[in-house]
Amino acid sequence: MKWEEIGDQPCSVARTLSVLGDRWTMLILRNAFMGVRRFDDFQRSLGLTRHVLSERLKRLVEHEILMKVPYVDRQERFEYQLTEKGLDLYPILLAMVQWADKWMDMGLGKPIEFTHKTCGKKISPKVICSDCNEPIHVKDVRVAAGPGYFAFIEQKQKSA
Repeated sequence: MKWEEIGDQPCSVARTLSVLGDRWTMLILRNAFMGVRRFDDFQRSLGLTRHVLSERLKRLVEHEILMKVPYVDRQERFEYQLTEKGLDLYPILLAMVQWADKWMDMGLGKPIEFTHKTCGKKISPKVICSDCNEPIHVKDVRVAAGPGYFAFIEQKQKSA
């Protein structure tokens, strides 16, 4: 299978990676969550080429994760704002931070801490069951094909 076809799979991880699966995209999103909005600010903070940044931003706009909003009257300059779809990626970013803080802190501790504004406490994200609120561990989860998988297979068979 070619990388360009990864998003056509009946797999949620593969579909997500088809949009977010390169080294720069998550860093662009990290910066967007930290308030970076303008092209030049993304480029300055990340140090990537204009061409690569332009391609990644275009893809994020095409997938409605970011939206371009003019910030000068002539509408020649834009800033990039997270959409609701983009904001829903925040838990993924927090999970990546948590994993790196545990396994890749070089013995120095967390480089960044997150504080919950409501209670004022430092947070450590957790994945919990949506029904019983118990923490989720891989050994406690059973995976099975869902309705989208069967619909995908049926659709493929009809088009063959």
